[in-house]
Amino acid sequence: MAMMPQIVDVVLLILLAVTGIAVIRIRNLFAAVMLTGIYSLVSAGLFVVMDAVDVAFTEAAVGAGISTVLLLGTLALVGYKEAEPQHTPILPLFVVLVTGGILVYGTAEIPPFGGVDNPAHQHVARHYIEDSESEVGHIPNVVTSVLGSYRGYDTMGETAVIFAAMVGVLLLLSRGPLPKRVFHDGRWYTVKPGTTRDEMIAQLGAQEAPDPTMGDPGPDKESGPTQEDAHG
Repeated sequence: MAMMPQIVDVVLLILLAVTGIAVIRIRNLFAAVMLTGIYSLVSAGLFVVMDAVDVAFTEAAVGAGISTVLLLGTLALVGYKEAEPQHTPILPLFVVLVTGGILVYGTAEIPPFGGVDNPAHQHVARHYIEDSESEVGHIPNVVTSVLGSYRGYDTMGETAVIFAAMVGVLLLLSRGPLPKRVFHDGRWYTVKPGTTRDEMIAQLGAQEAPDPTMGDPGPDKESGPTQEDAHG
């Protein structure tokens, strides 16, 4: 039983590695989005095992929740098929391997995980554990006290950043085709997206009308194109 936490860690890390490789190899974008959501969910489970409940909550809410919804919304507009790559990704693979090697080398000086004499446990951690319940409205959960009070401004900033990113992406996704402007018979007309040439002729009451698929031919100036130019 003493080895059970280590076994869980190894299993979760293997699942992360397998999921990451699958995301890289797969060509169906819908399946890739689902796999990234699974990756985030497994990461959240790994954070829970490491007693980082606050990070696990953020990963589950943002990585497996909001990000998956936004990616699915994007696929609804762009489709789920990925074009075949035109070259072998040797350079990106090299950059990833070098960056990973540097990160692994940097962990060599990190104190052992869970050690009671680690620097993080020698300063404010003891104060949080002993006094947070009395200082922060008798909240028994230390993590909640830290997130909601001691680092409340940081938490509010993180929430504001996530909210702003979500609103920005939703605005971009909700922006449909824009109306087009065509010049005919000395006047500018606004044409709704999807208007056909026959509908344009009926709207203008003319025998011949500009092609609405051509869009805006130029700025609206007093010396704009003539009717003959508009008819082409």
